[in-house]
Amino acid sequence: MNLNEIILKSITESTLQVFSTMLGVDIACGEAGVKAGMPEANEGVVSFIGLAGAWAGTGSVSCSPAMACRVCAEMLMCEASAVNEEVLDTVAELTNMIIGSVKTELEKHLGPLGLSIPTVVYGRNFKTKSAGNAEWVVVRFQWDDEAMLVKLCLEPKEQAAHVMFHTSSTDSCALEV
Repeated sequence: MNLNEIILKSITESTLQVFSTMLGVDIACGEAGVKAGMPEANEGVVSFIGLAGAWAGTGSVSCSPAMACRVCAEMLMCEASAVNEEVLDTVAELTNMIIGSVKTELEKHLGPLGLSIPTVVYGRNFKTKSAGNAEWVVVRFQWDDEAMLVKLCLEPKEQAAHVMFHTSSTDSCALEV
């Protein structure tokens, strides 16, 4: 089994498990594949979380505002009719649980990995991009009529981007990203 197949299997199992355990619902797994470059999310709620170690990358969960509110309402057992701080925090925690579980599975194959805190973006007409040229494993999930995408890219750390910042002609500082 290659790394993308391991990631695909882990995303699928982790997402289904988190929804079953934390929300008490079964969701359906839909289309899955590998895409070059970051798939665009033009509208809605997108949460990112970084992975680091001998391999580095990003995990992401994206969904519509309605799906984000529904996840919040089910997880916290309260009403959530509009995207607010509580809804964004819930999507961040959902991302942490799903990608955290994926990370744990990947560590069996890749060694120790660290996980950053999630960053959540909500809006319309925006694009996202990650540094590097890694391929993204993308899995679509369906909860009734709402869709959610879980994505992950990972590449060996030695292939991670290096950025050089110049403060003057004689003074420079290298920053590894």
